[in-house]
Amino acid sequence: MSKLSIVIPVYYNADTLELLYEDMQKKILHKLEEYEIVFVDDGSGDDSWEVMNRLRDRDTHIKCVKLSRNFGEHAALLAGLSASTGDCAVTKQADLQEDSTLILEMYESWKRGNKVVLAVRKERKENPVKVFFANLYYKIIRGMVNKNMPAGGCDCYLVDRKVIEVLERLDEKNSSLTLQVMWVGFKTDMIYFVRQDREVGKSRWTLSKKVKLVFDSVMSFSYFPLRFMSGLGIAFNIIAVILLISIFVEKFTKGTPIAGWASLMCVMLCASGLLMLMMGILGEYIWRTLDAARTRPPYIVDEVKEVREEENSEK
Repeated sequence: MSKLSIVIPVYYNADTLELLYEDMQKKILHKLEEYEIVFVDDGSGDDSWEVMNRLRDRDTHIKCVKLSRNFGEHAALLAGLSASTGDCAVTKQADLQEDSTLILEMYESWKRGNKVVLAVRKERKENPVKVFFANLYYKIIRGMVNKNMPAGGCDCYLVDRKVIEVLERLDEKNSSLTLQVMWVGFKTDMIYFVRQDREVGKSRWTLSKKVKLVFDSVMSFSYFPLRFMSGLGIAFNIIAVILLISIFVEKFTKGTPIAGWASLMCVMLCASGLLMLMMGILGEYIWRTLDAARTRPPYIVDEVKEVREEENSEK
């Protein structure tokens, strides 16, 4: 009998956890052979931890993990996957925007032999501006990082125990866990769903976090920025040589004086700005190398409340 772990990262979700559990209880939990729910509190400042423990008192299959501070959703997911004990594990958001029945479809796909199952958005019933920037991100990822990234993107996925063991060995920081899941390979399937708009609670997915995800995704899995800098440098050198030749040709054919302090300053300012941009990109890579060399853990667990079946067996 196979066991499914449902990993749910929690960050300021006190107002949705009860609704989320009731939805899963109504739609999927009674249909699973054996399961566990792993809630991971990623440094929430509200009552999320208390709500998680109240749910644990109601269901003996719930495990609660509390991180020492906010490490980010991807670190929280990795902590949850590491704490899970199922033959496979599926990630689920706590914002009620994905139908819980999606988990059953992914689980059935795993039973058919797929070790990675991606939940792909075929449609998003959200704010058009939010949808535009989300699609832009996935377009960048497809163009620079991984051409197999679905156009609609995917945040939720099911992974086999073998995949979880690989993710734990990677031990990467400042990276994208979703791209790591796609990078490991293994037999992969895709399940399509419609993402609903958020009706309860407030999203904590801020602009700064979105920008950081773009940098982490590109710099962890692609050398495009480095190649881009090299290509840009070569292009500027070619343009400079062409302009230099044209100035001398005009000087000796038309007698035009070689003057132009304003144009020279424009070129110098442009070149200086370009150099600063390149140094900034190199600095991002160097900082990530330093951060990896320090071997700090991607997350720190403060407290773990195991499933109550295990507690009873220990007594």
